[in-house]
Amino acid sequence: MWQGFQEFFGREMIGISMGQLGLSFLAVLAGFVGRFVVSALLKKVSAVTSRSKTRIDDIFIESLESPLRLGVLIIGIYFALQILSLPKEPIDIATFVDALFKGVSILLIVWFGIRLSDRLCTRWAEQAENTDTKLDDQAIPIIQGTVKVFLVLVGIALFLQNMGYSVGSLIAGLGLGGAALALASKDTLANLFGAVVIFWDRPFELGDWVIVEDVEGTVEEVGIRTTRIRTFANALVTVPNMKLTTASITNWSKMMKRRIKMTIGVTYDSKPDQVRAGVKAIQDLIAETPEIRDDYYLVRFDAFGPSSLDIFIYCFTSTTVWAEFLEVKEQFLLNIMDRFQAIGLSFAFPTQTIHIAGQKQSETERPL
Repeated sequence: MWQGFQEFFGREMIGISMGQLGLSFLAVLAGFVGRFVVSALLKKVSAVTSRSKTRIDDIFIESLESPLRLGVLIIGIYFALQILSLPKEPIDIATFVDALFKGVSILLIVWFGIRLSDRLCTRWAEQAENTDTKLDDQAIPIIQGTVKVFLVLVGIALFLQNMGYSVGSLIAGLGLGGAALALASKDTLANLFGAVVIFWDRPFELGDWVIVEDVEGTVEEVGIRTTRIRTFANALVTVPNMKLTTASITNWSKMMKRRIKMTIGVTYDSKPDQVRAGVKAIQDLIAETPEIRDDYYLVRFDAFGPSSLDIFIYCFTSTTVWAEFLEVKEQFLLNIMDRFQAIGLSFAFPTQTIHIAGQKQSETERPL
């Protein structure tokens, strides 16, 4: 029987013995079995790390699982190919397989790095929601995108280097097209520089109400290439970052107080003492209203208007929230109406009087 086994496994097929084929099959099978073993081990490790105070170890295990499972399978396939004694002539397949295995290993490490950076940035974003500043909310997408691009570029360079390509010569060979590439990518580089300027100067933060030239809305996202602004009509406007480095930006969210500026008119039959009382009533009202700042305000009889005696009002509310501002302003105007009614002042409306020469004034005055 043993001799029969030896004869069977000693038979060759296309230069490969049945014994080598059997061992190669076992190596591949071990790779598949290893995937399940790795999953079981990582689940046990994850159960232990979940009881720790930090989330970093859990994130590390989650990021490692898929690349490690695939890596175990690739190792099994690699050993299976090594068992087969691959030919070296006329094509050196064995050397190619070695280089390919090293290159794929590098790509698996890059994949693990990308998964790890994504999960760490997600965790960072969750913590950033509890902070007062919004600088970290802006920085996270930029850092996340930069790390991804860096890892991919490094992984491709190392993969090509292990496959026998000279990365230095390849970069030098691209020198002839460098000028054309730089010219074609100047807008991209300008947008990247704009993102750096936004991050450094902080003209606005996420959620701020801004006006950028003809675009008005709240900042929803700041990326490497563009900034997204949600208008009050609920449209999403994408603004290139390079435009933000030269455009005039109005940030209404940075207001420390909101202004009330208006002119109200009373009728011409009002007596001077009534106008003085009306001005004093508005001044007292500002001083008595806690929602209106009394550190600086102006209330003055300002002009003889075409159809009214004009009183100028200039003051500020403590709140900068639009809805709260409207509520404070509404109550302020209603209180003015109450005070004026008590004084006997009437609000004027546009009127016009025509005088006809040669007739008595009482007969010719006609309000229009």
